[in-house]
Amino acid sequence: MIKTWKSETPLAAIVIIHGAGEHHGRYEWLIERLNNQGFHVISGDLPGHGRTRGKRGHIDSFDQYIDTVYAWYKEAAAFDVPVFIFGHSMGGLITIRALMEKYMPVQGVILSSPCLGLYEYPSKAAELAGKMMHRLAPSLRAKTGLRAEAVTRDEEARSLYEQDELIVSKVTVRWYQEMAKAMKISHLQSDRYPDIPTLVMQAGEDYVVDSFSTHRWFNRLEISDRALKEWKGLYHELLNEPEREEVFQFMMHFISQRW
Repeated sequence: MIKTWKSETPLAAIVIIHGAGEHHGRYEWLIERLNNQGFHVISGDLPGHGRTRGKRGHIDSFDQYIDTVYAWYKEAAAFDVPVFIFGHSMGGLITIRALMEKYMPVQGVILSSPCLGLYEYPSKAAELAGKMMHRLAPSLRAKTGLRAEAVTRDEEARSLYEQDELIVSKVTVRWYQEMAKAMKISHLQSDRYPDIPTLVMQAGEDYVVDSFSTHRWFNRLEISDRALKEWKGLYHELLNEPEREEVFQFMMHFISQRW
């Protein structure tokens, strides 16, 4: 699923990759702002999310995400303008893995609270059971445990999240195992991450992903242009926080210096 929003005065293109359980519709305000700033925007719903076909909250392989994002990138590259990638949470993890596996010469990457570790993992018993069921019953589903009050401090954003019928609240055993494997590979093979300007924006009060894992991954990067900004006191969804305008402007400054 590919959706494109064209700018009347295009300077660049940006691919937006949403996080786990959500969909591209939650980024309407960001898409509108980027259009007004001269960006073509390319996005869509990831497999198992939003309005895509197939089992919700399920993938057979993480490669499905990588292939989807690569298709979005090619759509953006066809405009023949500088291309940037923005990935939030799981979208950040997908961005990392896609750049490690596919040749995508982008101008810059923005990772928002990337999922390189979880704030809270399943119990050891649940982990063991999951590994067994991964092969026996890969479509078995369990609740994600994601709550609106854990992702943002903004009351309006929380209300919209709770009322959103497209939010995926259950995922399969296979989905979790593929996610866990992708996080592990991202850390162990960080040297495969290409030399592309990268901004990591990490929530300081993150109750979804493990901020320490983000720092560990960032510190292992062997690239010439990198920056990490931790937003003290902000929750997981930085661009849905009351301070989102400040976050947006910080991101735009990074982008404007690299085209």
